[in-house]
Amino acid sequence: MKTFFDSSAFAKRYVEEDGSQIVDDICRETTELSLSVICVPEIISALNRRIREKRLSQRDYAKIKRHLSDDIRDVVIINLVPEVIVASTKLLEASPLRAMDALHVACAVIWRAEFFVSSDKQQVAAAKKAGLKIKYV
Repeated sequence: MKTFFDSSAFAKRYVEEDGSQIVDDICRETTELSLSVICVPEIISALNRRIREKRLSQRDYAKIKRHLSDDIRDVVIINLVPEVIVASTKLLEASPLRAMDALHVACAVIWRAEFFVSSDKQQVAAAKKAGLKIKYV
């Protein structure tokens, strides 16, 4: 199964919260995993925000960053190519999405994902509307 994760869902592999076990289960079951090129920077940004808020130590951050780097070695990274930009524009015109959320959905559509995983309700609705099978975590 070709599975695409947005940042909000994939981050659950590294920060324990509701849905983390489901994300791990999906990762084990998928045959191909894909992320947008913006996923890793978004996760790193969220982790650094937790450091600034004193909710994550530098030591834990380093451990998570290594785990993330290991995980993405076998992941298909979808770049922001013209087809993704066109698809994201159509998504923004059709659904109430933030720009980065539209880029994630567009990447999944262009990659022809069989499964789209997200923790964002508006993004999941737009992905479903775009014809993707979805999982809200």
